[in-house]
Amino acid sequence: MLPADVPEEKIDVWFQDEARVGQQGTLTRCWAKKGTRPRLKRQRQYESAYLFGAVCPEKDKSVGIVMPKVNTASMQVHLDLIAKKIPPGRYAIIVLDRAGWHTSPKLKTYRNLYLMPLPPTSPELNPTEQVWQQLRDRYLANRGFKDYEDIVESCCYAWNDFTQQKGNIRKLCTRSWATLEH
Repeated sequence: MLPADVPEEKIDVWFQDEARVGQQGTLTRCWAKKGTRPRLKRQRQYESAYLFGAVCPEKDKSVGIVMPKVNTASMQVHLDLIAKKIPPGRYAIIVLDRAGWHTSPKLKTYRNLYLMPLPPTSPELNPTEQVWQQLRDRYLANRGFKDYEDIVESCCYAWNDFTQQKGNIRKLCTRSWATLEH
């Protein structure tokens, strides 16, 4: 729980979500010569991984990890990583959806993190959804994966390449309603 006496200038707003990436992937638009019908790959195997991501638009920072499962234990690992990324003396409000692993009482609490669930059935309020769309459009759609390791490697490359480009997170994820007046 965020202490009541924390000054607003020491609070950062982060958005968190996760996405499944796998062999039954996404098809997306592609360039093709007018009048042609391009062939795109769509696998039928079931291997997949989960990309957990959190972004702080104000600071243009991110934390991501690829996990084999989406559950409370995986969420705990991700929260541990986010908590370590918050500088000493600062606090983070983590805006997330109401998935069972986000609201589980089994999650440990942190002195520097406060979890703030979005209203039910409102994924459009989480800008991390736009990050997933960018990763799929630019890196992960219209392709095949050899195996689980290839999926993990592709997720890591996509996340790192996108989030390390200066200004990408700030430009894509800033929301006027989610900023604190300093």
